[in-house]
Amino acid sequence: MFYAFAAVLLFAALRVITARNPVHAALYLVLAFFTAAAVWLLLRAEFLAIALVLVYVGAVMVLFLFVVMMLDINLERLREGYWRNLPLAVVVGGVMAAEMVAVLAQRYFGAAAGTRAVPAGHSNTRELGRVLYTQYVYAFEIAAVILLVAIIAAIALTLRRRKDSKRQDPARQVAVRRAERVRMLAMPSEKDR
Repeated sequence: MFYAFAAVLLFAALRVITARNPVHAALYLVLAFFTAAAVWLLLRAEFLAIALVLVYVGAVMVLFLFVVMMLDINLERLREGYWRNLPLAVVVGGVMAAEMVAVLAQRYFGAAAGTRAVPAGHSNTRELGRVLYTQYVYAFEIAAVILLVAIIAAIALTLRRRKDSKRQDPARQVAVRRAERVRMLAMPSEKDR
């Protein structure tokens, strides 16, 4: 099961960066999040899997899709720098792959000093909360502020004034008088022929 989910995750991640349509890329990212959650379920990290689905798929991806659909993105201009930035992207991807290999190699070839036996009533959710709110509390707060800034920026981007958009002004609608809205016309009645 792990290899099946990992293969789908790699395919979805590859399609996120190679899809020409930004909406399709965002939907492939949703697929990548779901398969990553399935891998976390296999690793018995149930809370992280559910949090990934609820937070990223349920909230962040809706925000991404909202921004992508509301902004008028010129795709041709975005594609101009693709090949120019490819060498840097390959170097960064290689460094990330080397780090992952180093982490996995340490697990198999390194000392096992960091491993400990898990007691019977162990809760990974409680352990995650303890570590998150003690050791990583500042990083957690910084991530929360960054997400708040992203939400405010998305709202600010969609509220810009456009010439072709129609908008309502509720203050003007409430302040109107009946005489300005309704006009009585006197028309002669029609006669039968």
